[in-house]
Amino acid sequence: MDEAQRNPPVRDWLPRTAALLLGTLALATAFIAAYVGALHQPTPRDVPVGVVLGDQRAQAVMSAVRQRTNKIEPIEYDDPGAADDGLTSREVYGVLTSGPDNGLRLTVASASSPSAAELVTQVLGQAARQANLPIQVTDEVPVESTDPRGLVPFYLAVGYVLGGYLASTALGLRTGTAPVSLARAGLRVAALAVYSVVLGIVGAAVVGPVLDVWHHDIPAVAAVGALAVFAAAMVASAVQAWLGLLGTGIVILLLVVLGNPGSGGIYAPEFLPAWLRGMHRWNVPGLATDLIKSAVYFDRRSTGWALSGLTIWTLLGILGLATATVFRAHRRAARSRARPDASGAPAAHG
Repeated sequence: MDEAQRNPPVRDWLPRTAALLLGTLALATAFIAAYVGALHQPTPRDVPVGVVLGDQRAQAVMSAVRQRTNKIEPIEYDDPGAADDGLTSREVYGVLTSGPDNGLRLTVASASSPSAAELVTQVLGQAARQANLPIQVTDEVPVESTDPRGLVPFYLAVGYVLGGYLASTALGLRTGTAPVSLARAGLRVAALAVYSVVLGIVGAAVVGPVLDVWHHDIPAVAAVGALAVFAAAMVASAVQAWLGLLGTGIVILLLVVLGNPGSGGIYAPEFLPAWLRGMHRWNVPGLATDLIKSAVYFDRRSTGWALSGLTIWTLLGILGLATATVFRAHRRAARSRARPDASGAPAAHG
């Protein structure tokens, strides 16, 4: 290696280095803005609470609450059974019905979000006292005593997503962001699938037997974890295959900078700013958090969109990786055909 290769001129490396530093500066700034902006002052709005049509006492209290504040949003159900189903399928955080002794009964599910259940209990409890009505509060789906703030599903999802895109990045750095052929792309998908299963099991073991947070549904958590890891890995692989190093920055922006505060993990989505409230319905960390909660605490009806969403991201990632591989292979072939041979003539074909 000569001196020029060991010490290239400043003009050769300065623009690229400056671009990388500016990119990391932009990501760090976005990280600060997203986290501080989303989480520094959570303001609940329109937290859904179920009420049964025809339950005049409960409806009157809900109507009075709605006139005073926008913190609670009544969701009407045709009968008590439908309202209970809404609670266990995570459509609402609580259900208000008429109770014994001309009072009220409030049923909540703190496993959906302890902060939301606490808010619903506080607001409706105060409304019942103002109406001189006794109120009985029951937590139908409580969080585990080992996770009183209900944060373990969120942090576990973050770990799974982090592991997925780091694995994709590591393979990209080692073998190239875009595989050289569809066969190599298939090997990458297979390697990441095996990795995802292993990390899913490891994560479930950590929160289960190792840290003793949950004592049940460990296989379900492992399966959800494997899907979350694989979805993150495939999304990262597709973006990186198309955009190279720039794709890694975009993946961090989507999965971490915006994904974590927008997941509704630390706070219920209804506590977040308007521009982040619906993000948990489509971003990978939010879908993973919701699916872990469903696997641990709720019935299968609550898994519907979260499971479908992660599956869609996984399939889109695989498709994106395959199409990028084909596109780049065609470009390499075209450049090779256009490159002149040693005599200066274009390369022969056929």
